[in-house]
Amino acid sequence: MLNKYLIWFFNLLILSMVSFYLGLYFMYTDICFLLEYNLIGINSLNFCYILIFDFKSLLFVSIVLFISSMVILYSSFYMGYYSISSNRFLYLVLLFIFSMFLMIMSPNLISILLGWDGLGLVSYCLVIYYSSLNSNLSGMITCLTNRLGDIGILICIGWMMSFGGWNFIFYNFYFDMNIFILLVISSFTKSAQVPFSCWLPAAMAAPTPVSSLVHSSTLVTAGVYLLLRFFSNLMIYNYIFVLMGLFTMIFSSFCANYEFDLKKIIAFSTLSQLGLMMTSIFMGFMDYSFFHLLTHAMFKSLLFLCSGIFIYYYSDNQDIRFFGGCCNFLPLTSSCFNISNMALCGIPFLSGFYSSDLIIEFSFFSGFNLFIVMILYLSLGLTCCYSFRLVYYSLVSNFNFSPLNCMKDEFNFMGFSVLIMSLLSIFFGCMLNWMMNLDLNWIYFPFLIKIMTLFLVIMGLWIGFEINSFSYLESFNYYVFNSNMWFMMGYSLFLSKYLFNLFFNYYSILFWGEYYSTFNSYLYMYKLSNFFQIYLNNTIKVFMISYLLWFLFLL
Repeated sequence: MLNKYLIWFFNLLILSMVSFYLGLYFMYTDICFLLEYNLIGINSLNFCYILIFDFKSLLFVSIVLFISSMVILYSSFYMGYYSISSNRFLYLVLLFIFSMFLMIMSPNLISILLGWDGLGLVSYCLVIYYSSLNSNLSGMITCLTNRLGDIGILICIGWMMSFGGWNFIFYNFYFDMNIFILLVISSFTKSAQVPFSCWLPAAMAAPTPVSSLVHSSTLVTAGVYLLLRFFSNLMIYNYIFVLMGLFTMIFSSFCANYEFDLKKIIAFSTLSQLGLMMTSIFMGFMDYSFFHLLTHAMFKSLLFLCSGIFIYYYSDNQDIRFFGGCCNFLPLTSSCFNISNMALCGIPFLSGFYSSDLIIEFSFFSGFNLFIVMILYLSLGLTCCYSFRLVYYSLVSNFNFSPLNCMKDEFNFMGFSVLIMSLLSIFFGCMLNWMMNLDLNWIYFPFLIKIMTLFLVIMGLWIGFEINSFSYLESFNYYVFNSNMWFMMGYSLFLSKYLFNLFFNYYSILFWGEYYSTFNSYLYMYKLSNFFQIYLNNTIKVFMISYLLWFLFLL
């Protein structure tokens, strides 16, 4: 088992370095390759498989492969060297990475659907990995919400037939606005924006290395990447979508301040950062959104890997109220955890500072009103507030766990991968900023506006510290209401039932729907299984005849 993990770790790491070098080369020389493979050609109709190699796809693939290599090295220790199921886990993670690769490298909607569906199905298998009741329910919510996005992509595929092909990269400025709206809604389901947010905290039932991969660079960023690929002037400056992204930021940050599950707090922070990326896309800052996508992947995966070490040593406990004093027992992990939290807050000169600060400062030049800029600043303060709350409960407060517990920081594979990721969380933002030349725009601000971001970061840290010294301000129901995302799952079920009753008469559809779908499908399956049973119990002559018929057909 261990050898397989190490072999794949080295393979993915080498591929990541090659991809990063090629991405920089393609960016400096401004070239783009399209690799086309003709699958089948019938008269004038050609089915081709196309791969696109430009700096965006290559850089993003290199980040995905690098984080995947670190997660696989981490998993070799976390999931157990010699457990029976760790082999299955490795192959599921590799399938997940391959689906993401298909999704990133495709300028064709059909092949994007392959990767898109692969991500949804493999994520279901990973979420239900522990096979408990909770993980099964979470897997169903995750899978069904992601299927909504697949419906939008399928409708777009049918719609784009009228343009003569599915290679959207050639038709980007000729689309109807409705296609873009469908695509935006599809990517909202995958990136868990506000109407479809409830699956993201539920997906925390997966093992921690999977959460690190899903929430940093693969599943949730697929929707953002699709919108970056489908960039068009029709799509930007869309006020409704900007407001939806902003509401996602505020809503998730607010819920994170009342949550006590360690992994769910980090999931809410991912939701907040995805809202920031979506908002910057609809404001027109495509490059800055892509830059934030890459830097966020580094420190978010580090945050999950550190939380996994805490959970590992605290006997699978995820409640932060039982934590405390981790810095005394796990100093290396606590230091890396602090670095990733500070990068998330946007502390100056760490990785997250360069991208989030650029987006927030450029929002003054977006043409939107002061209300939107103020909400952006408020969400930044709330991010610092829940980050400090998390640090206080896990590292600063008194030790609240069982005293019969042996914890010490060992420098194993988990410690090595966390250390490498923490170095990149410090240096990757400024390094990529200098390589991509994103800070060449001259922006001139008054002094007060320039230091406003830093002021709100400090204010958020101070408020987070003050809140921890209070006793419970509100009733228990208030905390339940916020940690359950304002019962959004119940609202969405009510809304779907209401819309169904609005467009269809429930009782009339029940009869023919039950007759044609449920009863008839059962009848046909019953007849089909009887036929196959007779066929398989027959003599060898049937098989010979069928073989002869196929041979004649091929001739």
